[in-house]
Amino acid sequence: MLRVGILGTGGISGAHVRGWQSVADARITALCDIRPEQMERYGGLAAAEYTDADEMLEKEQLDILDICLPTYLHVEYSLKALERGIHVLCEKPISLRTEDVAKVYEAARKNGARFMVAQVVRFWPEYAAVKELYESQKYGKLLSGSMSRLGVYPRWGRSWYLDESLSGLVPFDLHIHDADFLVDTFGEPERIMTHRSKRPEQDYLSVVYEYKDFFVTAEASWYAAAYPFQFSFRFQFEHAVVARENGKMMVYEENAEGRELNFGANASDGVQALGLPSTDAYGNEIRYFAGCVRENKPVERVTEESLEAVIRLLRCISDEGIEGK
Repeated sequence: MLRVGILGTGGISGAHVRGWQSVADARITALCDIRPEQMERYGGLAAAEYTDADEMLEKEQLDILDICLPTYLHVEYSLKALERGIHVLCEKPISLRTEDVAKVYEAARKNGARFMVAQVVRFWPEYAAVKELYESQKYGKLLSGSMSRLGVYPRWGRSWYLDESLSGLVPFDLHIHDADFLVDTFGEPERIMTHRSKRPEQDYLSVVYEYKDFFVTAEASWYAAAYPFQFSFRFQFEHAVVARENGKMMVYEENAEGRELNFGANASDGVQALGLPSTDAYGNEIRYFAGCVRENKPVERVTEESLEAVIRLLRCISDEGIEGK
């Protein structure tokens, strides 16, 4: 039985809890949050609850620590767990700094532990379908792409979300999903062109990623207005357009009616609470990581090199340097 501790029980933890509940040989044995009231919605889920992470790591015999803390705490608590030989699944991003990636992976190697950043889009069926179509060239070569991820600025936890030195704002907290998909699917671009409208109460970003034979435009926002969260994409191949828009995944082939691609999905309460789309991608990533731990296999779906590449891109996109802050 895999004994799992969840560190941080804010909004995204609901998706992680549901994911672990889908793993037959895993059990959430401990929860930890500095705000005891945050754990009340999980009453009875775990045998032990803590308000101090160090105490939990000292007292509990954990196999896996699932970190759902604010961004600026990810590296610190990943290292604390890895140094005890505990396997770690950590919410994105691991850090705002590229050098932290090597630091965490070195600790994992030194202590014989598995480590993975929860880059959930890599486990999202719709995105996986685009990657497969690109690699197979079923509809010919890719010509262009468009990606969008828009919403209101985070009113929850805003004391740290709106501090660029802690969250990295829209590039690192929201646009990272699309940047990670691009790196994982197409590699690093040859050039990027960025436009950004950043103010204390909102942040909007538009980026053009240029590759050898195609380009992808992407936008992301934290609007000041109460704009409902939504994400979409559209990829133009030589012989078809593949789009995820208005909640549907469609393929429009040459001289044919558009047809919908359906993916089985199970919504999680935690995901819906954040206004995110229903999907079982969170369960997919957790089941994958649990399998790597159980079978003592390397974590190949999310690699050290790809994480460094994504952070390099996001640092280039940011209009102010994070490093010196």
